[in-house]
Amino acid sequence: MSVENVPAHIGKTIVICGEVKGSEDLIVDGRVEGTVSLLESRLTIGPNANVAADLSAKDILIMGRVHGNLVASGRVELRAGSQVEGDIRALRLAVEDNAVFRGKVDLTQAVSKGSEAAIAPRAGGIA
Repeated sequence: MSVENVPAHIGKTIVICGEVKGSEDLIVDGRVEGTVSLLESRLTIGPNANVAADLSAKDILIMGRVHGNLVASGRVELRAGSQVEGDIRALRLAVEDNAVFRGKVDLTQAVSKGSEAAIAPRAGGIA
């Protein structure tokens, strides 16, 4: 097993207030307040996590509690027992039974690249 493939881990007794940025996969089991930005990586919110932050990542897996907006260039997955309060913007969304979600969903291909191309035809049609 390669050490490079092991995700970073924030344990359940750790509290972080502020901004978390990185370019490797991250598992959060503690408390994070602020923002988490892992634009090219996978973010996992563990079952013990209590997050009050806006989350941005390539893929986001939620098993715990999140209060904040989620933006993913790939997939957002809400597992059974998770609680999310905030808006989700992603290419794909999977919600298991017994997941709680309050917010809006925007499933669009304009999340990462080509947002100008996706907006331009709509603007041209209105004028």
